[in-house]
Amino acid sequence: MPLVGELSALQESHFTGAHSAKLHPDIPDGKVLDRGQWVRSVPIQYNGSPSPYAIRGKYDLLMEFADGTYGIIDCKFQGRENDKSGFYSPQLEAYAFALENPAQGEPKNISVMGLLVWSPRKPSGDPDSGFTLGLNNSWYPITRNPSGLQERLADFIEVISGPTPTRDSSCETCKFISDRREVFGAE
Repeated sequence: MPLVGELSALQESHFTGAHSAKLHPDIPDGKVLDRGQWVRSVPIQYNGSPSPYAIRGKYDLLMEFADGTYGIIDCKFQGRENDKSGFYSPQLEAYAFALENPAQGEPKNISVMGLLVWSPRKPSGDPDSGFTLGLNNSWYPITRNPSGLQERLADFIEVISGPTPTRDSSCETCKFISDRREVFGAE
């Protein structure tokens, strides 16, 4: 998806340092503090102890709001306007966890998460003057769900820390891997 990536990068750079009203009127009062930075959390707690695992990721936009809290905005460019906030919610919640529980630096209280989506509206122009593409600009807020993230992380840690299932088990993941190996001719 090189084109989508390039368009999302243009979207992110377009909003560097911008006030929230420039992004979308429904985003709380604040400004873009940073963009495209890597975050890493402290080790994830599992059964009351630090696990060997942490969250690492790269957010698109970090907002600083007038009330002193922060927000994470994921920039998307989609072929048509639709709400994919449910799909991206765990990703943004993971970034929030890493920012609130950083391996280094001061924690940031995340109060807002959401998707800023650009989608094509209509082209205009001609071969002599060039073409432009009008875009829809949509905001899809995401409700925080830290306990949901903790449940997913616990499930993940249990699976990767547990015993390796036998190849011929009824494990759906094992079946997927075996089927994939057959399709691609790998052993």
